[in-house]
Amino acid sequence: MPEVKARRSAKNHKTDPSRSLDRRKHAESAFCFWMGLTMMFNRMFSSLMMGLSFSVLLTALPARAQTLTVGVESSQYLPAYSYENGEYTGFARVLLDAFAQDKGYRLEYKALPVVRLFSELLAGNIDLKFPDNAMWSASQKTGHDVVYSVPVIAYVDGVSVVPASKGMTVDAVRSLGLMRGFTAWDWQDRIMAGTVSLHENNSFPALLETTIAGRNNGAYANVAVVNHQLERVLHKPGALVFDPGLPHTRSDYHLSSIKRPDVIAAFNAWMAANTDRVARMKAEFQVEKGVE
Repeated sequence: MPEVKARRSAKNHKTDPSRSLDRRKHAESAFCFWMGLTMMFNRMFSSLMMGLSFSVLLTALPARAQTLTVGVESSQYLPAYSYENGEYTGFARVLLDAFAQDKGYRLEYKALPVVRLFSELLAGNIDLKFPDNAMWSASQKTGHDVVYSVPVIAYVDGVSVVPASKGMTVDAVRSLGLMRGFTAWDWQDRIMAGTVSLHENNSFPALLETTIAGRNNGAYANVAVVNHQLERVLHKPGALVFDPGLPHTRSDYHLSSIKRPDVIAAFNAWMAANTDRVARMKAEFQVEKGVE
C-alpha cells in the first residue's frame, strides 16, 4: 500500500504540459513587449539627439557673408589709404575690414581714378565709396540721395611750401601743385580768375618732388599725407611745411552710399561702439597728424 501511495503522489506532482506552455508564452510575450518598448525609446532618443546635433551645427555654422563692393581711389595717399600693385592698404583698409568682420560683411575693394569713382557711385555700380564728402562734386550729386556716415578721418587740406617760403602772402602764390581729380576749394576764385595756375599730377610723391624743386609755389593736399610721404616715402622730412596763413580747409572724410543706407547706419553704430578702438587705429597710423 505505501508503494501505491508513493506512485500516486509522484503522479500528482507531474507538471501539467498545458500550464507550462502558457507560462512560456507569457514570458515570451513579456520579453517581446519590453524589447519593443526598449527599441522604441532608443529610436526616439536617437532622433532627438540627431535633431539637437543638427540644430547645434546650424548654430555653429556662420551665415554666408554678404559681399559689398567698396569704391576707393587708386591713389597713393598714405597713411589714409593707398592702392598699389593691386592691393588697397592704409588706415581706411584696416578700419573698414574691422567693421566688416564684426558685422559679417565681405568687402571687395574696387580702385578707380577719382573722377570715374564718382561716376560709379552715381551709376549705382558700387555699394559704398570711401572717402567722400558732401562738398565734393556737389553739382554732380544733385538729384541723387547720397547718404554719408559719421566723420571717419578729420583732415586739413592746405598748401605745403618749402620752409623758406612759409609766411608768403596769398598774392605771392602763382601756381599750385595738385593731385589729378582733386579740387582746391579755397583757391577756386583765383584759379577761375587765372591768377593761380594748377599743375596736376597722378603721383603723390611726384607732386611733392616738383614742389620741392620749385616748379610750384606750393602743394595743395592733405597735411597728414604730405608729412607721411615726406618721412616714409621720400625720406625728406621737413622738406615741405604746412603754411596755415594760406587758404585751407578743415573737414572730414566720410563713407558714403546710394544703394546701401542700411550699411551706413550699421557703420555709424559700429563707430559709436568702438571709439577707443578707432582712436588706437588713428594713433597707430598717425592719420590725423597735423590736424590739431
